[in-house]
Amino acid sequence: MLTKEKILHLFSALNDALAKRGERGEVGIIGGAAMCLLFDARKSTKDVDGIFKPAATLRKLIAQVAEDERVDADWLNDAAKGFIEGTFDRMPIWNGTHLVVWAPEAKYLLAMKCLSGRWDSMDRKDVEFLVRLLKIANANTVFDIIQHFFPKDSVPPKTEYFLEELFEKMKGRSG
Repeated sequence: MLTKEKILHLFSALNDALAKRGERGEVGIIGGAAMCLLFDARKSTKDVDGIFKPAATLRKLIAQVAEDERVDADWLNDAAKGFIEGTFDRMPIWNGTHLVVWAPEAKYLLAMKCLSGRWDSMDRKDVEFLVRLLKIANANTVFDIIQHFFPKDSVPPKTEYFLEELFEKMKGRSG
């Protein structure tokens, strides 16, 4: 598992590798790493999902950092790049001399987590955390947020059920 401190250390090593080549890079992180680094919502994550550029250069350097730091080769991967679309605000995470790391705004992360619908994973707790962070009072507000970033027909039924159940549970706690 990668802690916040370990991830930041790996970004620093990646920055140093870019500096040695005289190149600059950019990494946008999503998922558990964003929850860990941006909100301190988790103590660790298994990997860092995101997008990066220049992709070819960074893939090589990510592998080099993984070997040097004795972490999994896919500690930073772009397996989720197909899920990042549209426009959203970028939240700064870390800035080095040759590497910039950012994450999407909380509403976008909430929309992504809801669309993934992996309710047997950490996504469940992440959605609950983001709902509380954003002070959202009902499922319709979450649906509006999702539809702001993604196509109107993109919400799977299991997400609708989950959100309705979540807000019923939250209402029961406060009532």
